Formats: sequence, structure tokens, C-alpha cells
Amino acid sequence: MTFLFKRNITLMALMLMALAAVAQDNDKILNRQYADMKKIHFGFSVGMNLQDLNITNNGFTTEDGEQWWSDVPAHSPGFCVNVLADWRLGKHLNLRVSPGMYFGNKVVQYRNALFNPEDPDVTETTRQRQSQNIKSTYLVMPIDLKVSALRHHNMRPYFTGGVMPVFDLGKKRSEQLRIGNADMLLTVGMGCDFYLPFFKLCPELKFCFGLRNLLDKNRDDLKDNPEMMRFTQSVDKIQNNMVVLTFYFE
Repeated sequence: MTFLFKRNITLMALMLMALAAVAQDNDKILNRQYADMKKIHFGFSVGMNLQDLNITNNGFTTEDGEQWWSDVPAHSPGFCVNVLADWRLGKHLNLRVSPGMYFGNKVVQYRNALFNPEDPDVTETTRQRQSQNIKSTYLVMPIDLKVSALRHHNMRPYFTGGVMPVFDLGKKRSEQLRIGNADMLLTVGMGCDFYLPFFKLCPELKFCFGLRNLLDKNRDDLKDNPEMMRFTQSVDKIQNNMVVLTFYFE
């Protein structure tokens, strides 16, 4: 992970801690005492996500002596919205399904590791560094098991684990790298139920890890374009990574 990615994760965790501290000052009245006894309940959520790509470079060197390496050095926050259905399986266990939409982007930077700035034959700066903005509109279907601790006044921390099928609704374009539309992610998360007078507010921090290699190596559109094909040849694997901060209203 890059420094910026770690910093954003730390900021998300600090936000959750701040919410917990505020809730402790307002726990004298026990709100919504029977909320957790419902067999099934519904809700919705809004939040933000940070999308990343885990890129495995192979060190491929072109015939003209270029060696391109790909990375996502910075991350921009995206937006997400979901609906929620929660089934109570036991006193501490719930099954949650929350279909929704994730919007975001990843900017991939390409660097020529063998670039020689003193080479008189190289005059364009694009021979040293290029970039690609990959925008995503994900249709997601997170399925999670929620394991909750005992309720303490108006707070109840929990952990989640599950899977998240995703499908990118964006169109494929002929760019340096092309990634597949469908993926399956493993998810682990943590959060806390805050019992307010009229609803539960549940901030949740979730980490998502892609299982599939999304790189499209079959680039028939680039057979006659070696200047673009070199980027695909330089990469063996691309996997999704994502951090999601969600606020559920239940």
C-alpha cells in the first residue's frame, strides 16, 4: 500500500473512533431496546470508497529497450449507495445482503524504468511516463455475516466477513490496459451500532480483496499497435482492492 492509501485508511478509522466517543456521552437513556430482536429488518446506506489495483509487473523489455512498470500511486475517494436486508440468525449473528452502486476511479501511472534522459534519440516526455484514468461504475451485491458483541448502553461493536460480487457497467475502451468487468471480492470489516431514538446508525469500515485476475491479455484491437500493446505485455496480473467507509441507517 502507498503512503496516501494508508493515510486515508487511518483517517477512516479515526472517524469511527470519534463517533464512538460521542455516543458514550449520550448513553444514559436506552434507545430502541427491542431493535435487535426483529427476525428481519431493512435499511439503506451511503458512504465513500477508495479503489486500488494490485498490479503484478513482469519486467518485460521491448525491442527498442523500454521496460514499463505500472502502479496506482494515489487514490481518489468515490461514492457508494446501498439498500440493506438483515436477517437475524441468532443473538450475536446476522446475515446481511446490501445490493448497491459504487462509483470511483483509479489512475494508473506507467513509468519507463530504462528511460535515459540523455539519449538524443528520445525527445518526447511521454516516452518516460504515461497515465490512464480507469473509471468504474460497479453494481455490487455484498453478502456478509455480522458477528456482534454484547450491547453496552447505546453501542454494540461488530465484525463482518463475506463476499462481494461486482460488475463494472462501464464500457471497455482501447487504452493501455483493459480490465474485465466481473469480479469476486473477499471482505472483512468492523463497525458499531449506535442506537439513536428513532433509528440505528451503523458506521462500518470494510476491506475488500479481489480474487480474479482482471487483466485482458487478448487485445486483438492492439495487434497492429505495438506502442500500446507493450503495456499489456509488461503486466501479468491485476487484482482489485478497495476500502469502503459506509454509514448504515436501520
